[in-house]
Amino acid sequence: MSMEFIEALTEIEREKGISKDVLIEAIEAALISSYKRNFNTAQNVRVDINRTTGQIKVYARKTIVEEVLDPRLEISMEASRAMNPHYQLDDIAEIEVTPRDFGRIAAQTAKQVVTQRIREAERGLIYHAFVDKEQDIVTGIVQRMDLRNLYVDLGKVEAALPLTELMPTDKFKQGDRVKSFITKVENTSKGPQIILSRTHPGLLKRLFELEVPEIFDGTVEIRSVAREAGFRSKIAVHSRNEEVDPVGSCVGQRGIRVQSIVTELKGEKIDIVRWSESIDEYVANALSPSKVLEVIVFEAEKMARVIVPDYQLSLAIGIKGQNARLAAKLTGWKIDIKSETQAEQEYGRPKSTGTTMHQDSVSID
Repeated sequence: MSMEFIEALTEIEREKGISKDVLIEAIEAALISSYKRNFNTAQNVRVDINRTTGQIKVYARKTIVEEVLDPRLEISMEASRAMNPHYQLDDIAEIEVTPRDFGRIAAQTAKQVVTQRIREAERGLIYHAFVDKEQDIVTGIVQRMDLRNLYVDLGKVEAALPLTELMPTDKFKQGDRVKSFITKVENTSKGPQIILSRTHPGLLKRLFELEVPEIFDGTVEIRSVAREAGFRSKIAVHSRNEEVDPVGSCVGQRGIRVQSIVTELKGEKIDIVRWSESIDEYVANALSPSKVLEVIVFEAEKMARVIVPDYQLSLAIGIKGQNARLAAKLTGWKIDIKSETQAEQEYGRPKSTGTTMHQDSVSID
């Protein structure tokens, strides 16, 4: 070791942000193990690296006793006093035992320790950079795929996109760009582990936040999202400014804003509905694109009975119940849908004269 070594540690401290003192302490600890391993000794030793010159010394630490039973760990009072007259019984005496060729071992050990610490520091920087992006969108390049995951290069780290988190319409190959939602960032012994998703409702929410300026600046807020990835989604929006139309803001002129999101989601249909404090109005909006005649609210059961025109029943329910299911997820209420004829037969409700509840929503295919 030399002054050049200390200068190199100073440079690492400046470039990588790793404290020189922390590196030296780690090297000293590693050298203790190297000394014991290479010289086959059970002695208690201390390694000291001079912070200025880089000179390394190894000291055997021995307890001062009246009678020496283990010369590897103990030293007599007489022998210790020969080194330092101020030593007392039970003190720890240090005797230099630096081997002649210890410099070579020290250089190899120091290189390993510094390399490991730099790797750990870089992993830490990557972790902290991405943990702040948890629940956000990132764009990466598909690198490879196995039976469980698609692996995406995010620049400084490779993230895993489980095949179960891909939309049914997703077809990616090596080299493709993919936009995903970070669901989890963990700091593991092998470095940061980043899990991505293309099916998470948060992906849809963040896409709207990035695409719609009124959402980004807080004028329009997203109150709820319900999604069946690759097929259909519903998003409930509310404006804090009465003069700003939340649904129109999300759609954009000639539908340009929402259409870019639909394109990113490979044609996923999106219903944008106006959120309302009035649960009957909110439920009616949530069932877009079907028309609703009446909503009867049962507060105790948190259930809403919805009556629709006979010809709208299948549209309100949706294919395999999808529209009703998404509306229930969006509102958080159970929804029981009946046609006018069913309502008349079961509850004696008279048929509508043709008027419908006011609904504020838009459906984008």
